[in-house]
Amino acid sequence: MNFLGQHIQAADNSGVEPERDRHHSTRDEAETPGTSGDIGVTSGVGLETYALIAAVVFAFAAVNAFSAAHDAVRRGEAYNLNLPLFWEYTSTVVIVALTPLIAFSVRRIRQGTIWPVQAAWIVGTILVFSALHVIGMVALRKLAFAMVGRSYDFGLPVSEFAYELRKDVVTCVLIGAAFWLVARRRVAAPEMTCESISAAPTPKLPDGLWLRDGSKRIRIEPRDIVGVSSAGNYIEYTLASGRNHLVRGTLAAEETRLLRFNIVRVHRTRLVNLSRVSGLKTGPNGDFELTLDTGQVISGSRRYRDAVAPIAGLATHSAAGTAERNADLR
Repeated sequence: MNFLGQHIQAADNSGVEPERDRHHSTRDEAETPGTSGDIGVTSGVGLETYALIAAVVFAFAAVNAFSAAHDAVRRGEAYNLNLPLFWEYTSTVVIVALTPLIAFSVRRIRQGTIWPVQAAWIVGTILVFSALHVIGMVALRKLAFAMVGRSYDFGLPVSEFAYELRKDVVTCVLIGAAFWLVARRRVAAPEMTCESISAAPTPKLPDGLWLRDGSKRIRIEPRDIVGVSSAGNYIEYTLASGRNHLVRGTLAAEETRLLRFNIVRVHRTRLVNLSRVSGLKTGPNGDFELTLDTGQVISGSRRYRDAVAPIAGLATHSAAGTAERNADLR
């Protein structure tokens, strides 16, 4: 990488953010392993995570219903599974519907910087979750009873809310812990020190990369890629020669394919080839700018600042080494 020994330089912001970059498609917003631990309400974590949590919750509800029916027989009552299933699943449906709320709260808690703010989010989430759970559950039961010409009495609100709150605390914490672990796993990657980066051998890259443009296929060299950006339903490849290739696809899919070439996401709408970075400037709010060996200046979002951490680390390491050599000469 040719940024070593060069000054980390500032650049004018004008012309950095194209107009179309200010309007992006949400389907290009994907979790990048090792760059962000955020989880979205309906994306990022993945629908499979929501489906797994829902399956576990429904399975526990079924077990509780069978246990309740069995306990009734032990008390000398008739075996009746229908009513326990009704009680359990009117509660479970609401719990599953509220899982995006827990996922959103976990994302905000992970973004928190001080523990009082995180603690406030945890307590607030549990209280809101419990209140919405009880309201939704009671509404479903009243509706179901009304359909058969009966009425449902929730009982004394204070005592019933306290009874449900005890269970909701456990439910909310367990579901939140599941989302937390998923987010941690996405960002869990071996941390590389400056020395290990310098000593690591350069991996041999594949001979070329093929782009499909309709019925035509185009072969390009990964090292020639300057950046990749989203353009509606298309992806635009920018090469060092100045040529651009517009192919149909999503930025999230290309991000996964190009990660092995050291081409990483630095913004919602763009990827950058880190091998072509010659300068780095970090702003006070965490956003940053990358100067490429082609002279282009690319803006990056603070959400993806971990993607350029190796560059910042090597630049700092190089600057420290230069200072030590200058001190020895004096």
